[in-house]
Amino acid sequence: MAILLLLLVQRGFGVQQLLYLAFAGSKKSFSVIYILLLIGVVIAVWMTAGTVPAIVYYGIQMIKPSYFILSAFILTILVSLIIGTSFGTVSTIGIALMIMARGRTVDPHLIAGAIIAGAYFGNRCFPMSSSANLISIITHTKIHINIRKMLATTLFPLIVAIVFYLILSLANPVQLQQQFFIDEISIIFKINPIVLLPAFAILLLAWSRVEIKISMLISIVIGLWISVYIQGYSLSEIFRYTITGFELSEDTSLQNIILGGGIISMAKVSLVVVVSTAFAGIFTETRILEFVEGYLQKTKSRYDVFLGTSIIGIAAAAFGCTQTIAILLTQDLVKDNYQKNQLDNYQLAVDLENTVVLLSPLIPWNIAGFIPATILMTDSGFIPFAVYLYFVPLFYYFEIKIKEALGG
Repeated sequence: MAILLLLLVQRGFGVQQLLYLAFAGSKKSFSVIYILLLIGVVIAVWMTAGTVPAIVYYGIQMIKPSYFILSAFILTILVSLIIGTSFGTVSTIGIALMIMARGRTVDPHLIAGAIIAGAYFGNRCFPMSSSANLISIITHTKIHINIRKMLATTLFPLIVAIVFYLILSLANPVQLQQQFFIDEISIIFKINPIVLLPAFAILLLAWSRVEIKISMLISIVIGLWISVYIQGYSLSEIFRYTITGFELSEDTSLQNIILGGGIISMAKVSLVVVVSTAFAGIFTETRILEFVEGYLQKTKSRYDVFLGTSIIGIAAAAFGCTQTIAILLTQDLVKDNYQKNQLDNYQLAVDLENTVVLLSPLIPWNIAGFIPATILMTDSGFIPFAVYLYFVPLFYYFEIKIKEALGG
């Protein structure tokens, strides 16, 4: 940001003017920040309630060794749909899966690719997802309608990805030793279906179109009751975890798996969002990227519009290094083009979800993929095997092209 401001001052912009533009841009993020902070509280309470440990506990038992890679993909999809965060999914069930397969003969990149691809399914299709909420707010659309439209575009790519991971699984069977995870979780937490209530509550309320912040508050209240009366945590302990994030005090191998959440962790994410929107505000108002807008003005067909959004999304993800900057910058650059081509905000929202949200993790230095890969103890070698992430935009592009060719 400092370098950008310096360059713009040298081009004749005033410091006060640039700071005003940065602040005006960052104001767009304020409406989503309280949701991000609530998400931090929800995750911490789900930890103390045993909800996330129970998801890992029951999820691990669903794994079939002979179909390990496919099971990893499907399991991370299910977990991401429950907790709504790709990083949270990777940090819990993802780590458990990698540890279960560690030291075996299978290339860890195959497993990491399946896990990261599955984790981003819920990141775009769950009402508590920060990226889904951000896109809903900046495009002035309703998140439930966005999700319904996204699900309609994801079925065929999902089926093809499942077939791909099935073939990989049959070619790369894994022998597992998973019992120690199950044993340790059951020692530290009281695991039963009741502790899953906070997750089921937020799913039920969200799909019933209850406002997401109300759904999260109800889930927190249920989680607090379970944390105190079933797991035995005191209110002071729970309050501390909601601020600093949950961590196990016991000496256990789960210490690096069952942790996270808290307002402080989401405050860091919120800061990234604020700075990202400041970047977007400066780029938009100073028109230093007007050559991009000139390119977009040449697009005439629906598939050209989508292709342009995809290309700009990839460039924004590569430049911005975070999914948030990529989303905001892409939306700012393409929104006028959607209006020119008489495409409504819901089409813009779905296109953003089907491009920049899924393509950001495929940029090796973008934290959307770099952090999950680091958590999973691997590197960018996972990218060729995260097939769902590029199947969605690829199939969606051909779907648009076929419809236009048929006059639909």
